[in-house]
Amino acid sequence: MIVRYLGLAPYQNVYEEMKQFTENRVEETPDELWVVEHPPVYTQGQNGKPEHILNPAMIPIVQVDRGGQVTYHGPGQLVVYTLIDFKKRGCGVRSLIRALENAVIATLADYGIEGSGDVSAPGVYVDGKKIAALGLRIRKGSVYHGLSLNVAMDLTPFSGINPCGYQGLEVIQMIDFVPTISLSEVTEHLVGHLEYYLDPLQLQQSAHQQRS
Repeated sequence: MIVRYLGLAPYQNVYEEMKQFTENRVEETPDELWVVEHPPVYTQGQNGKPEHILNPAMIPIVQVDRGGQVTYHGPGQLVVYTLIDFKKRGCGVRSLIRALENAVIATLADYGIEGSGDVSAPGVYVDGKKIAALGLRIRKGSVYHGLSLNVAMDLTPFSGINPCGYQGLEVIQMIDFVPTISLSEVTEHLVGHLEYYLDPLQLQQSAHQQRS
């Protein structure tokens, strides 16, 4: 798996590149992880409803083709796009979502933070507050989009939306628990856990556990 570090990059540019990558990939194309931060932007998923955008102020809104509803991206948030051929990895979408959640939960645990998933609302939560969001798109047997983890950012723009379509859903970030948190260090932890949980053997074991 190839890991690319894109730095701070405009959402629209990366979004178009993700779609192009997926459209052009062939059987031999290696899977990739794209690690990035975005300037402030709201992204509205395919299930998004306009009423969940309460007060966008001057922050742009981009309509995208992932599942889910509206979320916010901004500096200090770690975003990882998972460009994966899940057929070659021997898993289904549910196993892939669980793998992404497990990678985030393991990253939080590295810092003494207890996170958990929610079967009714994909993502990772700490004490009922959302710390990481997930959203995927399937095309040609592959997935793109991925996850965002709140590390050390300005959470104020989340008040301009109903995050992920849930009125009153609170959001939280890692710096609330670890004041000296380093985004670059968290990146190393998360990428390492993603490489582990996205290993074909781990994905197949997860799929087997879900069936049993």
